[in-house]
Amino acid sequence: METTGPTAPDLSDYLGLLRRQWWLVVLGCTLGVGAGLGATQVMPKTYESVTSVLVQPAGQDTNVAGGRTKGDINLDTEAQLVGSTQIAVGAADLLRSGDAPDVLAKGVSVTVPPNTAVLEITYKSADPARAQTGSHAFAEAYLRNREASAQAGIDAQISALNSKVKQLNTSLTQINSKLADLPRDSASRPSLESQRSTNQSQLNSLSGKLNDLTTETVSAGKIISDAQLPTTPSKPNRKLNLATGAMLGLLLGLSVAVIRERLDRRVRAAADVERASRVPVLAELTLASGPQLDEVFQPYATGGRTFNRLRNEVLASLRPEDRVVVVAGASRGVASTLVAANLAAAMARSGSEVLLLGAHLPDSMVDAAPLARLFGVGATPGLGDVLTGKVPLRAAVQRAPRVPSLRVITTGGTGSAGGLLQSQALRQALGQLRRRDWYVVIDAPSTASSADAQSLARLADAAILTVELRRTRRPEVVDAVAQLTRVGTPLLGTVVIPRLVPAAESQSGLGDDDADFSHDEDTPDFDDLRDLDPSGEVLRGEGRGDQRADKGRDLPRARPSGAEDDSGDLSVAGVNLSGSQPRLRNRPTAPRRPGRAKPEDPDTAVLRRLDGETLRDMDRAANNGQHTAS
Repeated sequence: METTGPTAPDLSDYLGLLRRQWWLVVLGCTLGVGAGLGATQVMPKTYESVTSVLVQPAGQDTNVAGGRTKGDINLDTEAQLVGSTQIAVGAADLLRSGDAPDVLAKGVSVTVPPNTAVLEITYKSADPARAQTGSHAFAEAYLRNREASAQAGIDAQISALNSKVKQLNTSLTQINSKLADLPRDSASRPSLESQRSTNQSQLNSLSGKLNDLTTETVSAGKIISDAQLPTTPSKPNRKLNLATGAMLGLLLGLSVAVIRERLDRRVRAAADVERASRVPVLAELTLASGPQLDEVFQPYATGGRTFNRLRNEVLASLRPEDRVVVVAGASRGVASTLVAANLAAAMARSGSEVLLLGAHLPDSMVDAAPLARLFGVGATPGLGDVLTGKVPLRAAVQRAPRVPSLRVITTGGTGSAGGLLQSQALRQALGQLRRRDWYVVIDAPSTASSADAQSLARLADAAILTVELRRTRRPEVVDAVAQLTRVGTPLLGTVVIPRLVPAAESQSGLGDDDADFSHDEDTPDFDDLRDLDPSGEVLRGEGRGDQRADKGRDLPRARPSGAEDDSGDLSVAGVNLSGSQPRLRNRPTAPRRPGRAKPEDPDTAVLRRLDGETLRDMDRAANNGQHTAS
């Protein structure tokens, strides 16, 4: 299958991050709101009171034309004047406060509303009454200062006019004196009379102006909105602090969530698998499928339909001669067991003869017999017993009761099977299974626990990687893909499943891992898996990856069918396959009804007829070995 390149994070990835780390975001917001509330309680309270002053040109009354005062007034300059030391001195006198003027000036602020001739004088104090009186005092001091300045200007004008009036009076006195001394027919008399008339007119004009200035009422402005006693503090702003705290807490929660998500290397979604491995996801089980450790999905259930599609894709990817598919997990656990079991069941339901080989040696005794629980077969004997020579391969094959075309070889006794998954015995066992033209699905160990999965992949024709969400880590996925692809076996893709919920511990008893098992003559063989090829050649379990890795390498040859070892038992590469081991004394056997022979399996009957001579030779050799031992 073609691999797909990694995809960039999209909206669903970020929503998934919020879904997983929502509690951090909520916690951050809660802490932020709490911090804002705490800051509000700790911060000193500040009260504000505002006095609005209408500014008018100095010396004018309150007449307003068109909503604007007469004359040009620079309100920015007036606003700076309110906060000056000169006004602060006047305000201190009005307040009768012992505070220095510069200290009082720090509490005042002035704003100018747009398109108005109004100054809004605000005073801040920890005492509400002080805020009110301070605002009024600064407004009053400002108006008094302007009135004083205006009055001083008027006084200066009056003084100047009085001086001019005095000069005109002196000039008139001189002119009148000259006119009195001149004869009536004097030539200079008209000129003096003209000067006297002019001076008299000027004197009258100046006298009128002087009268106007003397009677004029000075008004530099007025208070249009006096300061009120504040009832609530302006600072700290409770709503603003809570909103700021919530926003900062939200940012903190999101930051911690992103950092935690970055540090968490676990795979969270199928898209993470594709980005990490560049391998396509063949199937994805959802939480609605409800995967358990002891569940084989029904064909028409949600999980069953998923594995039916997986079966179709796997079979379409295999070549006609391909028969062995290995299913390995990227992390420790039994995720690969669940996938291998359901894939084998889906393939068997399609009519193919399938054998499920349990090569996933357990990490603990809790999951020592997962395949036995899944299919209701005996936990032993299994692959571990075959590899250690306790039973022949044919004795470990069990037919799944609920899936007619499916045969199962469990992991079996695994106490002394460590390291045998990379032995020649397993290669020969797979070679024997290939001769039956069955599909073999191998439940392999995880690539994170040992190199057994890589060794099994060499013997297989295709590989599938199982990824368990919220358990498998991204580096484990990358390492698993590298291990499986380096041996040359085609990696079809990955199967993504949710984190498995452990099922109740199975009640089925397990025998001693190191105990010996014998092949009961009363128990029919489901298949005649001949231990040796008639030609005497080793039946190599080569896969598509092994064809290149082991090319040209000589393998040990098996003994011919008539050969015996020192004990008289048939063996292949040091592994006893004859089934002539001592009978286990404490092994439970099914009771037999008197007078009735136990029916023989149809497959066994046919195979016994086809190869009866070989079986009789094997039984005879086994009996000879037992007599010799006795």
